[in-house]
Amino acid sequence: MSMTRDSLSLPLPDVAAGPHLGHPIPLDWVGMQGIALPLWIEEGGQVQQVHACADVQVDLPDPHIKGIHMSRLYLLLDAFAAAQPLDAAVLAAVLRRMVDSHADCGSTQARLALAFPVLRRQPALLTAGLSGWKSYPVRLQASCSPQGFALSLTVEIGYSSTCPCSAALARQLLADAFAAQFGSASVDAAAARDWLQEHASLATPHSQRSTATVTVPLTQQAQLDLFPLIDLVEAALATPLQTAVKRADEQAFARLNGANLMYVEDAARRVQAALPHHAQARVTVRHMESLHPHDAVAQAGQLA
Repeated sequence: MSMTRDSLSLPLPDVAAGPHLGHPIPLDWVGMQGIALPLWIEEGGQVQQVHACADVQVDLPDPHIKGIHMSRLYLLLDAFAAAQPLDAAVLAAVLRRMVDSHADCGSTQARLALAFPVLRRQPALLTAGLSGWKSYPVRLQASCSPQGFALSLTVEIGYSSTCPCSAALARQLLADAFAAQFGSASVDAAAARDWLQEHASLATPHSQRSTATVTVPLTQQAQLDLFPLIDLVEAALATPLQTAVKRADEQAFARLNGANLMYVEDAARRVQAALPHHAQARVTVRHMESLHPHDAVAQAGQLA
């Protein structure tokens, strides 16, 4: 006669509930990292699902408690993800539930970090009806404690940067070559145009793909408003990365780069100045140099 667990009626062992035989030391944070989580984001009147990576922890201040209940945190996170679209109020509510779920452990704090890309369709600069998708990495960091609720939003925005110094040096080479070709004599416009068409790129400024990472604090009543923040930053930099392009769009992009030469310091100041309603914002820009094997970086602002 076979014996089953039900027929034996033996409880499953719970080692965590046993006596604490280790070092009685309180822990600042205990939890999980890298949890896969589907979330709903509402932006621009549309809802999209994103694949997020979540980190979640609570404190363990009682040195005599062996460990936390990780399954409780996981199940609360899973229920939160299946609910309404993400906003600050929803984050605050789930964090409070996490703290309450660990009252038997003496926990008073919880924190949650969510990292995910948000997709947005971007039209071409000139060609009507042409567009493509851009991905913006987003990170939300929320915490709940006796001191209250705190939330920050970080978004990374790509753009192109052209070095002012290399542009000036390239122009000088072009001017010198033009003078060597035509001297001080009167120049026929058609001849000058033909010469420039063939030789104007004898030296070109160096440009590089660049990123602006902006972090802003949010209140519990705030909407995420990712797209308005992205729009502010892209308008300030004026050279956002493109998706689908035809030759006319590529030429327009080249014109934008030529009209917006910028060092990394210029870019950081442009973005910080464009955020008047985010006085506590932090801006970090990174130019992935094509001249050097290292990057140029600058930071402005101090997040509270």
